[in-house]
This record gives sequence, structure tokens and C-alpha cells, in this order.
Amino acid sequence: MYQPRVEFHPQHKSGLAIGGTVLSVERVVAILRQQWPLIATIAGGVLALVLIYLMTATPMFTANARILMDTRQPQVVDKDSGSAINSTLIDPGFVDSQVEILNSDDLILSVVRKLKLTQDPEFTGAEPSIISTVIGTVLNLFSSSDGPPSQDKLERTAVQALQKNLKVERVLTTYVLSVSFRSIDPDKATRITNAISDAYIVGALEAKYQSTKRASEWLQQRSLELRDQATEADRAVQTFKAENNIVGTSRGLMSEQQLSDVTTQLIQARAATAEAKARLDRIDAVSDKDLAQPTVTDALSNTVITRLRAQYLDLAAQYADWSNKYGKNHQASINLASRMDETRKSIADEVRRIADSYRSEYEIAKSRESSLESNMNSLVNQAGTSGQAQVKLRNLESAADTYRNLYNTFLDKLQQATQKESFPISEARVISTATKPDKKSSPKTLLFLIGGIVGGLCFGAGAAFARELLNDFVRTPADIEDEFGIKCLGTLPDISPDRSGVQKARALVMATDKDAARQQPSLSSYVVDRPFSRFAETLRNIKVSIDVTRLTRDVKIVGIVSSLPKEGKTTIAANLGHLTALTGHRTLLIDGDLHTRSLTRELAPNAKTGLLEALRDPRELARHVQRSKETGLDFLPSFVVSRMINSADVMASKAMADVFAVAREHYDYIFIDLAPVMPVTDAKAVSHLIDGMVYVIEWGQTTRSAVQESLSSSEAIQKKILGAVLSKANPKMLKRIEAYKGAHYNRYYVEA
Repeated sequence: MYQPRVEFHPQHKSGLAIGGTVLSVERVVAILRQQWPLIATIAGGVLALVLIYLMTATPMFTANARILMDTRQPQVVDKDSGSAINSTLIDPGFVDSQVEILNSDDLILSVVRKLKLTQDPEFTGAEPSIISTVIGTVLNLFSSSDGPPSQDKLERTAVQALQKNLKVERVLTTYVLSVSFRSIDPDKATRITNAISDAYIVGALEAKYQSTKRASEWLQQRSLELRDQATEADRAVQTFKAENNIVGTSRGLMSEQQLSDVTTQLIQARAATAEAKARLDRIDAVSDKDLAQPTVTDALSNTVITRLRAQYLDLAAQYADWSNKYGKNHQASINLASRMDETRKSIADEVRRIADSYRSEYEIAKSRESSLESNMNSLVNQAGTSGQAQVKLRNLESAADTYRNLYNTFLDKLQQATQKESFPISEARVISTATKPDKKSSPKTLLFLIGGIVGGLCFGAGAAFARELLNDFVRTPADIEDEFGIKCLGTLPDISPDRSGVQKARALVMATDKDAARQQPSLSSYVVDRPFSRFAETLRNIKVSIDVTRLTRDVKIVGIVSSLPKEGKTTIAANLGHLTALTGHRTLLIDGDLHTRSLTRELAPNAKTGLLEALRDPRELARHVQRSKETGLDFLPSFVVSRMINSADVMASKAMADVFAVAREHYDYIFIDLAPVMPVTDAKAVSHLIDGMVYVIEWGQTTRSAVQESLSSSEAIQKKILGAVLSKANPKMLKRIEAYKGAHYNRYYVEA
């Protein structure tokens, strides 16, 4: 069972913000189906332009030659194997620079002059097209030049024309350059391409020769200058040495050599003095000890002392033995003790002699050290005196060495440059000569046709999607349900004469208006004349939706409302009333638009009383109602002499509630045509007295923003909406939109 959705979601807004529109596969297919005439028109237009271009374009032929940047050719004069290896490595930027050289004005100008292209109409524009003639005539109006163009201008024009059709590029990441030229004549294209390649090779050789020649001349002049500078620097060094008595040896200056030798000798003397002092200190240390002790004799390491100590030990052993046998007072023991004392004295005398020898050696070493120190101090003083002279001498020698090295280097470079000047070698060579093309290179007919078709379809699809997604109009039931959360009750086709083909329509004749019968054609009774049309069937769906709602709550008074004027709500209200009355239900139709009274002018133009009079006495409602003889519809018109200022107060008054209460007692269905929501507030004012509302939205004309603003302005209207209906839909476009329903969908409708 259908329950009206009263929630409103103003945040779901489409238009430029495509994020609010989900492009599903079904949505894409629907857009393409709806907009296929636009897509076909754009694709056909693009294809027509392509065909016109192919028929009018001049065929062009392209010749191609290839040049290799090769440094691994035999180097005749290069003797340095290391440089030959390095020359095989080419910087990618160097190859790109050669592309610019091939496109340079000077190289192209040489080709123009060689082939005399200034006499060729293709390059000078002597036979321009109609468009070029018109453009040239217009430009001449603003130029001040008179007379025929000069030779220089013709050459510049030819150079620009040749550069326009010349294409030079590097082949992938290789060292190969591709040179291509387009022309209307295949022979001419071949000739010019080969001429450009030859001009590049010759130009490279000439540039290298001129560069080497200029370098040789400069090196020769610079070598002479460096030779004179080196000679002068050597002369300055020798003069300075003579003036300052500076003598050089193989190991450097003599004073420096002497100072080095004395320093070495002084170091050795100091070491000898220290050694002698150590020996003397050692002998002095052991002199005060028992000289017969092993530590003393071992420290001295003297053969005499060692022998005397051995004798002393033997005597000491005999003395100990005899003392034990005969006692210490025995004459033999006394003699042995006397001999031991003599031996000890001999050892002491030998130690004193050794000490005197060590002391003499120490004094000699110390004296030699003092002499060497005095000699070194003298040499140091001499070195300090000549220090400034040596500093200046070093500067002079450094300058002389620099000039000499530069002179030798320039001589070597001069020799190499002279050899290269005699044997110039190019780093480029032609590996593929241009041949006559056997077919045109442009325009490519098949590629252009495919591109035109694909491009036209892409442009058409882009325009279709832009038209569909960027517009702000409501066109499908999905737009209503997704954007506003309102159930769409159907889509009504446009039944105006220029759309539906209806040429005759009968006007509604009320019982009190017999004289005005069928005088003016009207659409207000379309359901009577076309009961099996889609328009009538859609209104039946609206009535069924109202009946379903009536099962759960009391819905008798239904307002027909729209956001803006001229959206078709009046026509819908009249036809819905007729349709409901034809089913046998007691139906009342009220013209509640007190501003325009469109429904009254359509159904009862001669009425003199109506809604305002009923408000004065609701119990006399029946006196102001007019009934249709054909359908039995009761109509309450609105007779207003002048536009009312307080129409909203009238619609919201207690008298209006009383009129509705009386109508509820006598009618099963009450439909009221209300004023639009945005211009005036009548619909908002009376919304609390109405059970439900049918919201009318004009197909393809009412914007989402207008509907959103209308619904957002009144919460009461949102809650009372039973559903929305799309009106005035283009029948042809409607068929495309609903093509997914199949070819037999409209078989049940009878429009004629």
C-alpha cells in the first residue's frame, strides 16, 4: 500500500555538481537514448566537415631521410686512445641541438638559394587559394608597402614555407635524426629532403673547418706570447739568484742542504751525549756498592772485573773451608783474607778507571754537541737573513714553470689543430637517402573518416551528457523521487494543439451557461474526448493513488498546486475533476486561485457568484455551484471584480474551513486549484485545511531549484503531498525516454 513520503532532502542537488548524480550503466544508456538526435546531429555535422575537408584538401607527399650522429669513425689524426673512447659518448642534448640546426634559418636559406625556391609558387604564394587571396587583400588594406616584394622578402617567405612543411625529430632514444618534408609534388619533396641532408653535412664540415682554422690562428699567436713570457720568467729567476748569491744543487739550495746535514749531525751528537751520560751515571751508581756483588759486576760487563771477581770467589771459598778447619786466626786463613782484600781493591781500581773513561767520553760528546748547536744557529741565522729572497725566488720559479707548461701545452694543441685543419671529419652521415614517395601522406582518408565518426560521436555524447547533467530541469520520475523524496504519480504528455495535433476541443458547458456551449476549443475536458489516451490514463493513476491513500486516512479535499504559474495545474485539476465525476462519484472542483481565476475563465466565464459568496454563507454552497451535463462535475468558480490584497487571509479563514466542512458532507472528492507556491502564499495559508496535495511540475521547464525552494518554504505542504506529476512532456522526447519499456508500451493508448 502506498504511503506518501513526506521527507524532503534539499541536500541532493544535481546540476554542475555531478557528484549528486550517479552515472550507472542504466543512467548512461538512458541519456544516450534520450539525446540520440543531438548525438546524431553533431556526429553528422562533424562527418560532413571531414568529408568537405577531404574533398577540398590538396594531397601532400612526404619524403624522408635519416642522418646518424656517429663519432666512432676512424680518427686519422687522433693519437690519444683515451680521447677516442670518450668521443663515442654523445650527450643527448647534443643530438637535440642538431635538430634545431636542421631547422635553422641559415641552413634552410642555403637550400632555398641552391634550389631557387623563390621561383616556385608553392613557396612564394604566387598562386594562392581563394581564402588566402581574401585574407591577403584585407591585410593589404592595413599595410603601407607598395610595389612587388623584394628578393629578401621572397627568400624569407620561402624559408617560412619550407620550415612549415619540414619535420625533424630524433628517432626514439637513438642517435638517428629523421628529416621529413611534405610537398604537393613527390619529386620536389624528395629533392628538397636530400638537399637539406646534404646542406647539413656540408655545413657541419665547414663549421668544423672554420672553427679549427680560427683555433689554430689563435693558438699560434698565443704560443708566441707564451714563449716570450716563459723566456722572460727564466731570465728573471737566474738574475735574482745571481744578485742574492743563491746557489742551487741537485737536492735544492746549498744553504738548505747544509742546514739539513748539520741538523742530522746534531741529532746524532745529542744521542751520543745521552748515551755517554747514561753510562757515566750507571758507573757512579755502582761505585758506592759492594763491588764483589754479582749485580755490580754483571752491570759493568767488564772482562777484568769478571776475572778478578772469579779469583775473589775462589779465595772466599778457600777461606771459608780453612776457617772451619783451622779457625780464623790461623796464619793460612789470615793470608787468604789478606789476598781477598787485595783482590777487592783491584776491582775498585778497575771501576774507577772505567768511570774516568766514561767521564772523558761524556765530555767529548758534550763538546761536540755544543759545537754542532753553534754551527746550526749560525746557519739558521743565515737562512733567516735570506728568507725573503727565497720566497721571492720561489714565486719567480713558480711563474717560470707555469709559463713553460702553458707554452708546451699550447704547442701540442697547435700541432693537433693544424692536423685537424688538414683532415676535417664530420660526426654525422646520411644512412637513408630520401626516395620518391609512391602514395600521399596526407590527408589520410580512412583515418580522417574514422576520426570524424569517433570524434563526432564523442562530441555528441559529451554534448548530450552536458545537456542532461548540467541542466537544472526536472524531466524524469527518477529526478523527482531521487531529488525531492516524492513519489511520482506519472508523466502527462503535452496536449496543446501544436503538440498533440488536437484541432477541436469542446468547452465545458455548465447548466446555467447554455449560450456559451462549444464556442471556444478547450483542453479542460480532454479526458472526455480522449478517454483512452495516455493523458487520461495518467490521471486515472493519480485518482487510484488518492483512493489507496484514502484506505488509511481521510482524504477528501485534494489541492492541485505547482511552484510557478503556467505549469498546467489548472488543466490537470479540470480533467481530474471530470475523470472522477465520470466514475459516478460526487465530485466538487473549486477555483482556489483568487489572483488569476484561470479555471473560472475556462469553465464558467460568465459566472457572477462563486467562492467568495459561499464564504459569506457556507450553508448556501449549492447555490453557487455549476454542474456539467456531460460528466456531472460540480464546479465552484471564483468571481472577483478586482485583485484581492488579503487573498491568503481569505484562504486561511474560518469561513473557508466551514465551506470545506459543508462540502465534505455532500461530496466524495473535492479538488481545489490553488495558486502557485512561489509567487504568492495562498497555498501555504490553506494547507492546514487540505487533506492532501498533488504537486504539478512542468516537464523540462521547471528547475530543481524552484521545486526545492517551494517545498522548503512550507513544511505543511511537504507533509500533505500525495505525489507529484510531470506535465506538458514532449511526446517525441517522452518516447525516447521510455524506449526501455518496449515498442508495445503505447499500444493501449488511443490519442485520436
